[in-house]
Amino acid sequence: MSGNRDPHDPGYNGRTEPKLGDLDHLDRPRAAAEPNDGLPRMKVEPDYRRGTSSGNNKKKPKGGRGWLMPVLVVALVAVIAGLWFNQNSLRGLVPRTDFDDVLHRAQAALQQGHLDGTDGTSARELFEAARALEPDNDSARQGLNDVGRAEIARADAALQAGHLDEATQALTNARELLGGGNDVDRLSQAIAKAQVATGQTTTLVDQAQQALSAGKLDGPDGAAALYQRVLAADPDNAVARHGLDQVGDALAGQIQKALAANDVATASTSIDRLAALLPNYAQLPTLRAALASQQAQAGSALADAISQGNDALRAGRVVGEGDDTALAHFKAALAIDPNNPQAKAGLGQVAEALIVQANAAIDSGETDQAKQLLAQATALAPNSADLVAARARLGQPVATTGANDDDATAAPSASLTPQQQAQVASMVQQARVAAQRGNIMSPPGDCAYDLYRGALAIDGNNQAALAGLQGLSGLVQQQFNQALTGGNLGKAGSLFDALSNLSPGDTGLLQSRQRLTDAWLDQAEQQLDRGDRNNAALSLEQGRKLMPNDQRVQQLTVRMQGGG
Repeated sequence: MSGNRDPHDPGYNGRTEPKLGDLDHLDRPRAAAEPNDGLPRMKVEPDYRRGTSSGNNKKKPKGGRGWLMPVLVVALVAVIAGLWFNQNSLRGLVPRTDFDDVLHRAQAALQQGHLDGTDGTSARELFEAARALEPDNDSARQGLNDVGRAEIARADAALQAGHLDEATQALTNARELLGGGNDVDRLSQAIAKAQVATGQTTTLVDQAQQALSAGKLDGPDGAAALYQRVLAADPDNAVARHGLDQVGDALAGQIQKALAANDVATASTSIDRLAALLPNYAQLPTLRAALASQQAQAGSALADAISQGNDALRAGRVVGEGDDTALAHFKAALAIDPNNPQAKAGLGQVAEALIVQANAAIDSGETDQAKQLLAQATALAPNSADLVAARARLGQPVATTGANDDDATAAPSASLTPQQQAQVASMVQQARVAAQRGNIMSPPGDCAYDLYRGALAIDGNNQAALAGLQGLSGLVQQQFNQALTGGNLGKAGSLFDALSNLSPGDTGLLQSRQRLTDAWLDQAEQQLDRGDRNNAALSLEQGRKLMPNDQRVQQLTVRMQGGG
């Protein structure tokens, strides 16, 4: 269809049909003499095309991008806020020069085959140093496991070459690092058989008897392990069988002594060891029955003491004469079980009650009464944040660690010099920074706790220092939750210790203790499942320290001792 229509054509409706025109010459201007292509003319102003303000004096509208600057400002503020609120996480991205250097040297020593030694340059020593710097670091733990596997390979090679002493030493190192496992058991049996073939069984028996005489029953060089190595190679060896029975008798004697001393925890652990070593030991059922009876009695007495302590606390019988006070009952509970967390929490609540009474006495002007109450609280919870604040109110010494209490009595705010006021403000600011970093109770002198105390030692009524000190518990609880969620159990443990010191009467401590215990036990089970027995034992020990009577602790202990 043509695009050129006669306006006088009856069918013309005033519309020009679309037409592409000459596409081959779009890239050059059309000369005046060129034929018409039939397209309508369009005039493009050069100045408009270039965006200038000349020509017809038409200026480009201003503010077309006026929204850009506010957006950039908002974005910048958001970035700064994000950096501020996540500074603790970002701080972890800073290179750790000391740790990384030790880890690098450890890996180099492992590749060179320098596995063990005493001069600080072996792979084992360096990986252990790295783990000491960062106890929860996976690279350090895996490095020690790799050293253990390398020791297995060295023991295999030495055994094949007939170097039994070297194979035995390498196996000992591997057992210490790996804690056991199929390869350790296999090599133990193979080395024991080789020793029998070369007439070294007598040497092993002599070593086992010496260990038994010295009371060294457990461990890779203990009497039990040595006798078991002999029996692995020579199951009918009568001397070794008799020696293993003697080990059982020695353990049974230890258990009976623990039961006689009402040391239920030690007796329970020793019975588990005996059961793992000699599951068919004749006295084992009798010992278990005696333990169960004593546990029931102790458990009942412990529960009664804690319950009576809580009742006395609610009734206001906090301290005083007689044995029907909260303090007396909780002390009785700790006499039954020195590590009982509920009894410890009870003493913390007693301390907090005394501090509340002391603050009331201060408000009433009964200074002597307040001093007596705070002295009693100090004996129970010397690091309580509320205690420090109450002592500051009373004008008592609140010196930082290592300071002389006699010279640290807080002065009235009105008598402070400008230099002292500036010093207090600086210490409060430093304390806030230390608290955000997680330096709550350490290092001494530079931690938030000591810095706040130092400020209060100068100005006992400084509200910023008082608020900061008493707000530490809430901040520590948040950091504890974050560390626990992130799997940083070492840091979580340190924060829990700080929380226990700052707020010993906090009812939430028991729940936090249980959560941390469960986390350590979960980690121990995972490590044991993948054959990392050495680190599993370390994690289990951390859980045991927190809650020694926890059922999972007992179950995992039996599994570890039984080689499962």
